[in-house]
Amino acid sequence: MKKLLYTIILLIISWSFTSCELLDDGCQICQTVTYENDNPIAWGTEAEYCGQELLAIKAIPPSTAGGTTTRWECY
Repeated sequence: MKKLLYTIILLIISWSFTSCELLDDGCQICQTVTYENDNPIAWGTEAEYCGQELLAIKAIPPSTAGGTTTRWECY
């Protein structure tokens, strides 16, 4: 009986460490893309963002300098 209890506890602990992955925390790959006249001209390095970090990235407004606009795109 104790082995069963220890096994269940171990499974719960293991599940808690990966619970965000099991619940699909909404991770996405994001990068910056720079546009000139609505045409993409440069791309930043792709990186994976999850949770609050992803929400913060999505909240960043596009920035325009000269004739170019840079914004975050996630997929």
